[in-house]
Amino acid sequence: MSPPNPAPFLLIERDGAVLTARLNRPETRNALTDPAHMNEVVDLCRQIRSDHSIKVLVLTGEGSAFCAGGNVKDMQQRGGIFAGTPYQVRDSYRDSIQRIPLALYELDVPVIAAVNGPAIGAGLDLACMCDIRIASDKALFAESFVKVGIVPGDGGAWLLPRVIGMPKASLLAFTGDTIDAAKALAWGLVAEVVPADQLLAHAQTLAQRIALNPSHALRLTKRLLREGQHVRLDTLLELSAAYQALAHHTEDHLEAVNAFLDKRPAQFTGR
Repeated sequence: MSPPNPAPFLLIERDGAVLTARLNRPETRNALTDPAHMNEVVDLCRQIRSDHSIKVLVLTGEGSAFCAGGNVKDMQQRGGIFAGTPYQVRDSYRDSIQRIPLALYELDVPVIAAVNGPAIGAGLDLACMCDIRIASDKALFAESFVKVGIVPGDGGAWLLPRVIGMPKASLLAFTGDTIDAAKALAWGLVAEVVPADQLLAHAQTLAQRIALNPSHALRLTKRLLREGQHVRLDTLLELSAAYQALAHHTEDHLEAVNAFLDKRPAQFTGR
């Protein structure tokens, strides 16, 4: 098992209403193995949910990789979440890495993945947990669990087909093949591909554009998009009516309407 690193797993920066979180284990290509690291991600989501002054989260990797997935050396040595009996490993997955897709799914603010390099296995799935994926031209993607004799244990079998469709998701999952940024763009896995040295600035500029909008409207819109993935149309329409009623009674809605009619920039307060 890799020696412990006392530095935080997440490096957090804030610029106004935009939070940027960098996975900070470049020596392991930001692998996800240590439960403490996963707890940092879950805790960050909890903090953002309760802070309505934060409107957008940008997630990226420190160093050359976005996230290399599970640490293969830890798999070999049965360390980290791979330690113990089959029952203990099952509980480790449920109590650690599987909390991340649930936390990001329940997070109401938009999340942008700035995929700076390889996003492999759980790294690809982590990118799919985000709402928008922007790729560096050096990014690579693989649903590679089968290559090391395991299955997507972090929700990838649910996430990936919803992003690129079942046929392409099956192709990636059954072969474990790696695709480059250009193919990821053609397949709809990412929204944009930009030069590596422009990636983070581009993602943060997009985040600031999103953050110009009212906090409540952003959070309710994200929730509708999430719920729309698995409910019937009539159910979503009923939920939309309820959310719309809430939105119509916010101060920011009235400010947006007044600013539109006055032809001036809106000044939102989050109320």
